[in-house]
Amino acid sequence: MTRRAFIAAVLVGAAGLAEARAEPISTVVELFTSQGCSSCPPADKLIAEIVASDPAVLAISLPVDYWDYVGWKDTLADKSFTARQKAYGESRGDRQVYTPQAVVDGVGHAVGSDKAAIFAAAKDGHSRAALSVPVSVEAGAGTITVSLPEAKASLRKPASVYFVPVMRRVEVAIGKGENKGKTIAYTNVAREMAHLGAWDGSPRAFQVPASAARMRGADSWVVLVQEGTPERPGLILGAAKGPGL
Repeated sequence: MTRRAFIAAVLVGAAGLAEARAEPISTVVELFTSQGCSSCPPADKLIAEIVASDPAVLAISLPVDYWDYVGWKDTLADKSFTARQKAYGESRGDRQVYTPQAVVDGVGHAVGSDKAAIFAAAKDGHSRAALSVPVSVEAGAGTITVSLPEAKASLRKPASVYFVPVMRRVEVAIGKGENKGKTIAYTNVAREMAHLGAWDGSPRAFQVPASAARMRGADSWVVLVQEGTPERPGLILGAAKGPGL
């Protein structure tokens, strides 16, 4: 399946769909990390610990490519993840981009190896009603259907819907650079950040080919509903996670 075909999901009406509501999620943590960053392994380990200990926290790793010049090309990095991290900095207005950086609920950020700071950052999202939109998912043999209800209140900003195939766990033996000689385990590694389309607060459903959940070695998936656009991401309004997450 081509990248174009993956992103071109079909928008359909929500009426009549059999909905399967996802497990409630209280917090979304996006870890921007790099195999070429010597400060990142503790953050990579922390993300695995958070995922294992708290099913209400949805944590994903987004490997970036801007440390590749140091001597080791990150084998999981994608330039779109680098662009997303920079877009967050622009949206917040502080333009802070570093690794390991944890972006929490789309609005707060903290050093990715600092658990206390990560959960302190979650308070900002909670005060703005992050994760208040229920996201229902029905996984069929050929398609995954993501359904959104009518918003109880008017959206403050237009929202975007994303489908993110992930690898639940992958180990990488690093041969050069700052982490030379280490084998590092990565958790819930994003393989694509596919923008399915916009959501205006009315009932909608998006259909994604089931094969999309297996692209680039993925074995599960995440859905995010987020204020703003890919160029200006904001508060995460809702989320769902696939099997095994």
